Amino acid sequence: RVLYDQAPISEDLTAAKERLGYLPETNPLYDEMLVAEYLEYAAHLRHLAPTEARTAISDAIEETGIGDVFFRPVSELSKGYRQRVGLAAAILHHPEILVLDEPTEGLDPNQRVDIRNLVSELGKERTVLLSTHVMQEVEATCTRLLIINRGALVASGTVDDLLSAGKGMSKYTVEAVGEGVEEALIRLPGVDSHTVEQVDGRTRVGLSVAGHDELRPQIFRMANEHQWVLWELHRGQASLEQLFRELTADSDEESSATEPAEVEAPPPASDGDTEVDS
Repeated sequence: RVLYDQAPISEDLTAAKERLGYLPETNPLYDEMLVAEYLEYAAHLRHLAPTEARTAISDAIEETGIGDVFFRPVSELSKGYRQRVGLAAAILHHPEILVLDEPTEGLDPNQRVDIRNLVSELGKERTVLLSTHVMQEVEATCTRLLIINRGALVASGTVDDLLSAGKGMSKYTVEAVGEGVEEALIRLPGVDSHTVEQVDGRTRVGLSVAGHDELRPQIFRMANEHQWVLWELHRGQASLEQLFRELTADSDEESSATEPAEVEAPPPASDGDTEVDS
């Protein structure tokens, strides 16, 4: 059952659609149209009056930055601009919630950054639900996330909170000058694996440690006891990808998991969070 404003969406599907904008993974554009024609057509499908449509199109052009291609054929657009045009069409009716499915799929690195930034901007005015399997998109774009495995919600919260609560590996980097640096560090409790390299006469050790117990005080005492010259002691954060794998580890290889994440956006007339669904 799908609820919208705490009521079944089926009770008034038309009203719900008027408050939702949607961009599917496969952007349904008409290559034979000019961008201007396509947006006019999209406004017509939304039953916008001519004056209202002109204002809505003008606003969408400004928000999505497609003014330079407004009179170009859709067939001539890059994938990045095609996504921008799709986003413009999705926000013509000023929806309260914008649902995006894999909006950066197939884009080159520069286009990905551009669309991420655009989604973040769009999220300032509305709730954005972003569905994606790309962890980098979640970390770069979202304020909150939901992780769904086989249709069941397995985690919900901010990225930082979920990473802190996860059971994954903590990463430590220790750089020191002295005797037996590597040998002593790898005997610390919970060390699962390590790397070592020599940097300008210093021993640099990377540790992967199971759990989230804080080891820096113990490492500092160890350095003092062994009379090492400590150049660096750093604890890194576990990756979101690692957390996702942990929480969906019971899936078959064929099963897929999705994670909804949230982009911070002040919802129009409610206290809700801005969401990006992945």
